Amino acid sequence: MRQSRLFTWKEVKVKLPSDYFERVYAGVLGKVIGVYLGRPFEGWSYDRIMERLGEVDYYVHDTIGVPLIVTDDDISGTFTFIRSLPDHGNSKAITPAQIGHSWLNYIIKEKSILWWGGMGNSTEHTAFLRLEEGIEAPHSGSRSLNGKVVSEQIGAQIFIDGWALVSPGDPEQAVDLARRAASVSHDGEAIYGAEVIAAMEAMAFVQSDIDSIIDVAVTFIPHDSVIYRLIADVREWHAGEKDWRKTRSLIEQKYGYDKYGGNCHMVPNHGLIIHALLYGGNDFREALKIVNTCGWDTDCNSGNVGCLMGIKNGLPGIDADVDNGADWRGPVADRIYMPTADGGRAVTDCVTEAVEIANSGRALAGEDPLVLKGGAQYHFEMPGSVQGFVLEESEGLDDGVRLSNVAGHSKKGERSLKVAFEGGLSRISTATFIPSKETAKYFEKRGYGLMASPRLHPGQTVRVRVCGEKPDAADVNLCLFVSVYGDNDQLEVLRGPELSLIGDEYAESEWLVEQQAGRPIAAVGIEINGSASGPGCFYLDYLSWDGEPHVTLKRPEQAGTMWRRAWVEGVDQFGFYAEPYRLIQNRGTGLLMQGTRDWKDYRVAADVTPHMVKSSGIAVRVQGMRRYYALLLVQDGKLQLVKVNHERQVLCEIDYGWEQGSTYEMALEVNDSHLQGSVNGELLIEADDADDDFQGGAIALVCEEGRTATQVVTVKPLS
Repeated sequence: MRQSRLFTWKEVKVKLPSDYFERVYAGVLGKVIGVYLGRPFEGWSYDRIMERLGEVDYYVHDTIGVPLIVTDDDISGTFTFIRSLPDHGNSKAITPAQIGHSWLNYIIKEKSILWWGGMGNSTEHTAFLRLEEGIEAPHSGSRSLNGKVVSEQIGAQIFIDGWALVSPGDPEQAVDLARRAASVSHDGEAIYGAEVIAAMEAMAFVQSDIDSIIDVAVTFIPHDSVIYRLIADVREWHAGEKDWRKTRSLIEQKYGYDKYGGNCHMVPNHGLIIHALLYGGNDFREALKIVNTCGWDTDCNSGNVGCLMGIKNGLPGIDADVDNGADWRGPVADRIYMPTADGGRAVTDCVTEAVEIANSGRALAGEDPLVLKGGAQYHFEMPGSVQGFVLEESEGLDDGVRLSNVAGHSKKGERSLKVAFEGGLSRISTATFIPSKETAKYFEKRGYGLMASPRLHPGQTVRVRVCGEKPDAADVNLCLFVSVYGDNDQLEVLRGPELSLIGDEYAESEWLVEQQAGRPIAAVGIEINGSASGPGCFYLDYLSWDGEPHVTLKRPEQAGTMWRRAWVEGVDQFGFYAEPYRLIQNRGTGLLMQGTRDWKDYRVAADVTPHMVKSSGIAVRVQGMRRYYALLLVQDGKLQLVKVNHERQVLCEIDYGWEQGSTYEMALEVNDSHLQGSVNGELLIEADDADDDFQGGAIALVCEEGRTATQVVTVKPLS
């Protein structure tokens, strides 16, 4: 790979576009829409698509018989690897090695994010194995180590959008960050293609003309590269040929799959992206139609095109074809499934991810972070956003409810979610966990399992603010509710306190969610009893929760499988045995995790029975596979408090004569930067983390090379 450019970073603040957050949201939406559109027929040829589907200008999942909202490496990788920025202080000088460390933190081997096709077959799997071996990036993805064909596949391009989204109007920064990120797993032409996409998307914040955007992007790559020649050819063909179908044929003839080895090479697919952008012009739907109908790696190509067009044209461009039967946003409802080792963000939405990305971009530009409506999880501050809220469809519930995002009706913001109802009993909700057993099983069959931790737990306080339509409106009775997985995984509704909404007054409610041992919370929402008032509407200003959980995690008496799925399995084996939690780890350290980064100061306790194990125990403030604090029983009769931030650091150690096969009641308390560890009710060890790197995170059971077992885990607030 050629030497990296030495850019001179700007010492002054970069002025962000006034609509920066909204354009980031449009880019995230465009990416997700593009992936969902192209995923059902990924890998099909142009001829097969035309024979079976015709020109693809809207979702075809129903035709093929698959769900619309899916787990997909294109989405998970894109919105996970960019987290390396905040994890490393949002530094412009972030290194390929640090981004590689984030791979090892967020990826669960052979279970999440990547296509696990094997060494020398899957480029990303190959790079992951190199990283595991201790080979740092960029060597982990280099041509010298992995060969030309493996190192030049498409992954560098499909995962690259986030680095452009944090670099609005700054293609130089976008290219530099993109090259560092791409080099973890790729080299050569794959990196050039990634650089072009990143530069184009960065320019799309400030330039609307595609030709001008491309003019800037190609200045960042060698003029003797294949990608440079490919772009020049496609532009020349476009200039002389009005029919995109004929130009597609020319791309296949000169740059098709038969010319480039591997499973999914960068070069042919990059050509289709440039082709679709040129022929699609300013039309979001047309550009997606062209890139998807052309075939090959449809979800990857469509995701990149959708992201760029979303940034360039904004939300109006995505919404332009609603009246013509292309409601891109309605069926999606902002929903994203993103399984990683940070399970509290596995069930997420486009607005949430856009806030995280925009705040990294703001940090790089020297700006303060966005805090919307006090940091509420669901604030609806983006036009058209519903943040996963949908009408529940069930026997006995009224289906005449319509949701829409509108301006106003908010005390501390600018927008709200309008809920119009016909009368009767109805519910609106958003998922906080895997929404059904059927959903979980489908993704297991696909190969990208939906591992997730519930976002909301017992002991936390749910808060809501709503208001009515007008002063003379009829009374409306509302209440908060959660759906939980009960006996044999049947969903059950738990209701909070009622609130009566009168006219256009604001009404607020809070609810401390009660203990439901071993029963994950699947969704949160509002139940509407409009029987007395008939048709009407109200406005949801925000819905949020806070506080640490007070929860007992164990196998329920009438257990299904969802209590088990609430744990993110970062271990080699976690099975059904006499003990509810038996962990087996063949090599290295495994974690069985549950919780979110919202958890800050709390106490976790568990019975731990080590069996032929190198070390075992419990962890707090877990932010992935390689970011956490832990209390461990260690070989040679030691008790340790450790901090893992890629590497393990012993904060404190004492002699403790524990025995394999015995059970120990272990407890670990974290308060600010102070840690206290107890065994069998006795406080034995404590330490402070001077760096205070982890402000919050989940809990975990820890097993290093061997087997350990646990019956019950409890988590409590310090108060």
